[in-house]
Amino acid sequence: MGLLERVSTLVKANLNDLIDQAENPSKMIKQVILDMENQLLQVKTQVAISIADQHMLEKKEKEHDEKAAEWLRKAELAVDRGQDDLARAALERQKASERTVESFRQQVADQRAQVTTLKAALGKLEQKLAEAQAKSETLLVQHRRARALGKASDAQIGIGDRSAIRTFDRMKEKVSREEAISQAKAELVGGNLEDRFTQLERDDEVDRLLAELKARRGVTA
Repeated sequence: MGLLERVSTLVKANLNDLIDQAENPSKMIKQVILDMENQLLQVKTQVAISIADQHMLEKKEKEHDEKAAEWLRKAELAVDRGQDDLARAALERQKASERTVESFRQQVADQRAQVTTLKAALGKLEQKLAEAQAKSETLLVQHRRARALGKASDAQIGIGDRSAIRTFDRMKEKVSREEAISQAKAELVGGNLEDRFTQLERDDEVDRLLAELKARRGVTA
């Protein structure tokens, strides 16, 4: 079970129902609080790691963005000096750097989403822990009174539904994986031809960029 799934289980846990199931309610509530404290520490650590990773990715994105700008400057210099071969090479490098920037930009976005998710989980777990700590004794008293009055809750309600949902999720993951494998195979079959057309498009784009650059710099062919 993943960290966020364990946290979700603890956050969703109904302390009243858990006490009703327990043979030793006092021991159970202490264990739940201990589990929450342990998971809280793990989530805090993961949040810190994820933020550090985000900063690293942002730094890489900035570095490659600066490289793209530098290669454009070099292309301009080469055009000014009438060295088209150098200009073309510099523009190739510029486009490569821009593609890398886009890749890092997407990774940064994904990482920010993960950090947001982890922070939300951390906040919910902190709230649930505070609730458990504040209400533990009250819950135990309520439990003893409920048992004495014959009002214990049925902790088994809904288990079947949750089991069905888990089964559906597993089947969904299996179908998704099979679709991904099929798509990957299809891409392997058509990959070489697509790569050739992609390279042709890149060459045309570089030629266009070179012509535009020369026009801006007032350089004739």
